[in-house]
Amino acid sequence: MSSSNPNHLSAAQVKSYHENGYLLGLPPIFNAAEMAKINAELPHLLALLKPGETSKDIREWHEASTYLYEIAMNPRILDLVESILGPNFYFWASNFFIKEPRNPSTVGWHQDAYYWPMAPHNSVTVWLAFDDVDEVNGGMKLLPGSHRGGIIKHKRSTQTSSVLTLELEDGSDFNADHAVQFRLKAGEVSLHDDRAIHGSPANPSDRRRAGLTIRYSGTNVKNDMTVNPNFKVYVARGIDEFKHNPYGTPPTQRYGRPNFKPVSNEEAGKV
Repeated sequence: MSSSNPNHLSAAQVKSYHENGYLLGLPPIFNAAEMAKINAELPHLLALLKPGETSKDIREWHEASTYLYEIAMNPRILDLVESILGPNFYFWASNFFIKEPRNPSTVGWHQDAYYWPMAPHNSVTVWLAFDDVDEVNGGMKLLPGSHRGGIIKHKRSTQTSSVLTLELEDGSDFNADHAVQFRLKAGEVSLHDDRAIHGSPANPSDRRRAGLTIRYSGTNVKNDMTVNPNFKVYVARGIDEFKHNPYGTPPTQRYGRPNFKPVSNEEAGKV
């Protein structure tokens, strides 16, 4: 990897990611003008939501929207992911997490990998900030090193403010006081491991907190199609030497939604 490319991680950054399960402090993917254009297009996508749906229902819409597909396939993002996963990996999921001002919704402590019927664990989530994100407007928190402790049992949440109905069982061996607060400017990204324990509080502020999660996995990772039959992959870099999973067809329209309902975290979760 060329050291002249600012989006290729240094050896020290890669080491930190593997030790801590996350990475912050990366160069912006999009500058202010680019991010303003991306945000200006977002209402076109939100307009496709059906009655009763919210922005969290915008899952896997990259399969029908070049708007999202192009973000996920941006070379500046792929350079970062390649530094972690190596030369051969695919893109397979996207999901909006938007907390409007004074929104009481929280995201309970959880591990992404618990929900995913995929093995082995070799996935990276890129969290792209559409707004400035910090502790004031409900920014994410993560427990460093928690990805090394294996998958922890989750339970169904009775906390109605949580957008997840599965989260870590009470008494799980972790200390939330050790969590790192994520702070990002619009256009910046964070990276985290699929096993890292993370969550986020409500947004009591007057500022929106919007982010797009984009999921990538090494081509050695296989999805259980009996659990998630609509799973599709898009080779992002290199070659798919394993061919474990079905391929998706890149979208052709600017804004669209898939003609299926993605399997929910609750349906995929091992409970």
